[in-house]
Amino acid sequence: MKRRKVGNMLGLAVLSAVLERPMHPYEMAAVLKHRGKDADMPIKWGSLYTVVGNLQKHGFIEAVESVKDGGRPERTVYRITPAGREEVEDWVRELVGTVEAEPPRFQSGLSLIGVLGPDQAISLLRQRLDALVDHLGKQRATLGQLRSLMPRMFLVEVEYAIAMAEAEERWVRSFLGELTSGAMPGIEAWRHYHETGELPADLGEFVEEK
Repeated sequence: MKRRKVGNMLGLAVLSAVLERPMHPYEMAAVLKHRGKDADMPIKWGSLYTVVGNLQKHGFIEAVESVKDGGRPERTVYRITPAGREEVEDWVRELVGTVEAEPPRFQSGLSLIGVLGPDQAISLLRQRLDALVDHLGKQRATLGQLRSLMPRMFLVEVEYAIAMAEAEERWVRSFLGELTSGAMPGIEAWRHYHETGELPADLGEFVEEK
């Protein structure tokens, strides 16, 4: 992945907002939250102003005016620059067209699940499955609400997140089924190794029960 002058994903979100029209940071946050982008990345005031400042420093956005609304402090309105427009397009092209090599945290955990033993693995996978089901319910509800407010092109990342979570739920259910039924090859050898620390003389026991 390309090393960027402002690599924070919130920076990309800010650029996408001001790509439409000039706006001040409070309006940027409101637009992003209205579109559900705060589900993809936390939008915190301190972080937002830092990102806006960095984008301005590197010439991706520029201040155009300061506005005052009633008794509130003055707010600086920013617009995207030609360099900022080029950056956001290049960034999105990279994200859409490039497969990221770094594995997800769950995949990294699965690669070492043997250190836990099957009983603890079953307990933790059940815990994860419950969390996935709850998360999916909330995502589907959010998508249902947003569909009446904005075009689908602004919601495809939510659809993708739901599809990925559904795929993970199916896989976890299937893996849990193998573990709890004892159908997974080598599960007894795995349990013995976890309880005693002794590897079987024939490592083939981890592949197929004798």
